[in-house]
Amino acid sequence: MQATAYTYDPVTHSGQVLLDDGTPVPFDGPAFEAGGLRLLRPGQRVRIETEGTGAALRITLVTLQTL
Repeated sequence: MQATAYTYDPVTHSGQVLLDDGTPVPFDGPAFEAGGLRLLRPGQRVRIETEGTGAALRITLVTLQTL
């Protein structure tokens, strides 16, 4: 799934992405660290992996979107 980086805290490695429909979804440090990134800038296009649905949707991986 693709999303756009919205917020990012470099201390905790947590933040939020915006789904293509504008829905913000938070991610935690382990999801960010699983992608091997060093930092994330708002507006960057990212690829995410999730589990669950609706209110239980949880991001398990955040990495850069590649073509």
